Amino acid sequence: MNGMDEDGAGTSQAPSPPPPLEWKFSQVFGERTAGEEVQEVDIISAIEFDKSGDHLATGDRGGRVVLFERTDVRDFGHRRDLERSDNSAIRHPEFRYKTEFQSHEPEFDYLKSLEIEEKINKIRWCQAPNGALFLLSTNDKTIKYWKVQEKKVKRISEMNLDSSLTVSMPSSSASSPSTYLPNGGCLERPHPSLSNDFSFPPGGFPSLRLPMVVASQETSLVARCRRVYAHAHDYHINSISTNSDGETFISADDLRVNLWNLEISNQSFNIVDVKPTNMEDLTEVITSAEFHPTHCNMLAYSSSKGFIRLIDLRQSALCDSHSQLFEEREVPGSRSFFTEIIASISDIKFAKNGRHILSRDYMTLKLWDISMNSGPVATFQVHEFLRPKLCDLYENDSIFDKFECCLSGDGLRVATGSYSNLFRVFGCVPGSNEATTLEASKNPMRRQVQNPTRPARSLSSLTRVVRRGAENTDANGNNYDFSTKLLHLAWHPSENSIACAAANSLYMYYA
Repeated sequence: MNGMDEDGAGTSQAPSPPPPLEWKFSQVFGERTAGEEVQEVDIISAIEFDKSGDHLATGDRGGRVVLFERTDVRDFGHRRDLERSDNSAIRHPEFRYKTEFQSHEPEFDYLKSLEIEEKINKIRWCQAPNGALFLLSTNDKTIKYWKVQEKKVKRISEMNLDSSLTVSMPSSSASSPSTYLPNGGCLERPHPSLSNDFSFPPGGFPSLRLPMVVASQETSLVARCRRVYAHAHDYHINSISTNSDGETFISADDLRVNLWNLEISNQSFNIVDVKPTNMEDLTEVITSAEFHPTHCNMLAYSSSKGFIRLIDLRQSALCDSHSQLFEEREVPGSRSFFTEIIASISDIKFAKNGRHILSRDYMTLKLWDISMNSGPVATFQVHEFLRPKLCDLYENDSIFDKFECCLSGDGLRVATGSYSNLFRVFGCVPGSNEATTLEASKNPMRRQVQNPTRPARSLSSLTRVVRRGAENTDANGNNYDFSTKLLHLAWHPSENSIACAAANSLYMYYA
């Protein structure tokens, strides 16, 4: 960053990177006891904060969506009042269970003889025009639009009728000289259209009153599926992303990206189609897609070849051509059987300011500047010590695990998961050496490893590639448990707070 001194001369004083964060345990939901067997349907498969950070949603393999709401801000009042108050009064974020509902059920496609799992692949929050909560959830084939709203419980008061007064039911109308009407009046002469089988005493029942609907102080949360977006994908849906316009969203499978309007469930527009005429010519598939956070006409999608394509919806209806292509040049002589497999990008996220894109492949995190496609501006080694074990990881299918990634709201740090329920936090400011290893447990620093860092390699004055966090192949690597993996995590949009999933448990940390 260039600054100006008092004489107007330029200076090249870069701001010093912030110190590493000290992470602390905050909460856990669904903690397992020692030796407890986890049911497959209870394993968390999606995590997402809403834009305010006051609500958190998780989805699991059983098709359920669980909502949590923040309580510490509620207790102290508005967040701005909380920020103005003394720092000693500010507590770390605390959430409580709010509600849950069954979003998807297992289905069977009889035409293709295919079972469709109820597992929630992605959850995305939508803009809330009123006090209700709106979100999208999807499994492999069907997207649903949910509205969750608090409603006051209404009760009907009992009818107050004196039991000593009974209704006269004469057998013959001839014994009654006059006909009594329901309102207590009477007719001296029977009307031909009125029945005399039901009679009231003169003046009616003074103790009878109509039932009244009374709203109590109790409230109940009601989740209602407003729309179902189905039959638009031949392949498994891997991504959904809401647009900043609040009206549209995209869904992506292996070969197509579709654009939807939230209010129209029976029609979508295919905006990206990478399916070749001959499927034998297929060389790559779409792995993730996301809208730009502020520009409603821009979105990015990643591929199994390690490419990220930025497209502009204003260019054409079918975005066959991209406006930007981001790829890292392959080092000559480094190609192997596993090169393409580990280059596949499992997740991409836009930074809050929209200038950077974070991508996760099997071995690394990469940070890209959307105005510079010559290569990533920073690369972070997540578990480099596993490179000699790629053959074993291929045989047990671990090499195909899809890890997610996230960025802090201020853009200073990135995070992603690894094996043994570990996740890693890196500082992405030039000059930062922050590379923290944390475990999803009540003692997150228990597995802290002192990781040697590689020196930064400067390519030019505009490009700076930082490779950090590379670990040696030592006892720490041998202790990794590949059956426990931290695939899903999310960073609070405005605070240093991370929520991550370890099997069926949701752990939350703050710094």
